[in-house]
Amino acid sequence: WPPYSGQNLPQQGVTIAAAQTIFKDMGYELVVDFYPWSRAVQLGLDPKSKYLGYLPEYYSEDLDKVCHFSESVGSGPLGFAQLKSNPVKWESLDDIAQLSRVGIVQDYVNSHEFDKRIKSGNIKGDISTSDLINLKKLAAQRIPLIVIDKYVLEYLLANTPELKEFKELIEFNEKVLEDKYLYLCFKNTPKAQEMKTVFDKGAHRVDMKSFFKESLH
Repeated sequence: WPPYSGQNLPQQGVTIAAAQTIFKDMGYELVVDFYPWSRAVQLGLDPKSKYLGYLPEYYSEDLDKVCHFSESVGSGPLGFAQLKSNPVKWESLDDIAQLSRVGIVQDYVNSHEFDKRIKSGNIKGDISTSDLINLKKLAAQRIPLIVIDKYVLEYLLANTPELKEFKELIEFNEKVLEDKYLYLCFKNTPKAQEMKTVFDKGAHRVDMKSFFKESLH
């Protein structure tokens, strides 16, 4: 999920770098494996898997029942991407509900109210398995808006060859859906809970806000 996480990114992405810095400060080495999003969530929460959890994740009340959230390791503005030729003016999610469909990624947490409306069918979601696929759908004018993190959008437009021809056509809608904090999701096992305590203690020693902003730019 670049620029936050990615096997081929510098330091494996800014969130991974932040988490590794915190664990290192506490005397541990964080080792990360990479999977497609839905698989990462599944393995990260599986009590029988070798993993302590997964990252990065947004907070949600539903996830809070199965995931123990760490201290925050940064934040990003969540909103919508649109075509510059077809901007969407919206004041509330009632306006978004008037659209034919909105591109979302399978198993992503968005804002509480938005996800609630998607679940009820009030907002019609068009589900993909990645932000990249959603951007291609947007560029092809198959959907008027997609939900995406602003920094993810900027990274993908600047660094994805498949999107090169669409780079100047797509923009971030100026109205932000929500500023989202990023966390590690530790699963409910004794070892994972022990490591969450270690991580949270370390997180208080590091100026995460400065670290994250410097890493992003």
